[in-house]
Amino acid sequence: MLFEKRLRDGLADGSVTLALRRWRRPQVVAGGVYRTGGDGPRVRVVAVDVVAPQDVTADDAAAAGYASPAALLAAVRGDADLPLYRLRFAVEEGEDPRAVLGATADLAPGDVEDLLRRLARMDAAAGAPWTSVVLRLICAHPGVVSTDLAPRVGLAGLERQEFKLRVRRLKALGLTESLAVGYRLTPRGQALLPHLPMADRRPPPRFTT
Repeated sequence: MLFEKRLRDGLADGSVTLALRRWRRPQVVAGGVYRTGGDGPRVRVVAVDVVAPQDVTADDAAAAGYASPAALLAAVRGDADLPLYRLRFAVEEGEDPRAVLGATADLAPGDVEDLLRRLARMDAAAGAPWTSVVLRLICAHPGVVSTDLAPRVGLAGLERQEFKLRVRRLKALGLTESLAVGYRLTPRGQALLPHLPMADRRPPPRFTT
């Protein structure tokens, strides 16, 4: 759950406790803990509800870091026909386990074997290899938006949302992290690259200008 850079101080000090999102279906659940991008804190969602634009209050705007309901609504991205979700959250204390895991670049042989097994299972479940391609693509193009990355994986029908779900699975292994825009490999992800199967060591797709 990403936030623009100017809101991250408010997230960290607890003054920003609300957000609006337009989604076809909820992308977060009450009780879930989510990262906020970059060096922002993790937050625990405490409530999710659908709200009509005219019912967004001045208190909602202030809790989201905006001067007025109009300013808050103007900042919400997405198709205006999609449901408008109001999210209430609080800062989650303690270190992010994925950040701790991802910062570990010293992989023991057993760690490498376990990660390769997990990646192989992900490939098998999808019916086609994708994990190594995505890891190399993110390595070659950090900070590139998922809309641009998804078509370059080379899998027919891989849309942006499915691409993002797959990257989250890699993130759960401590291999990638989200930026304000796009992704990058963690030190753990960088350390794994040389151990990927030789068959997968093809150059990542290049971007054309």
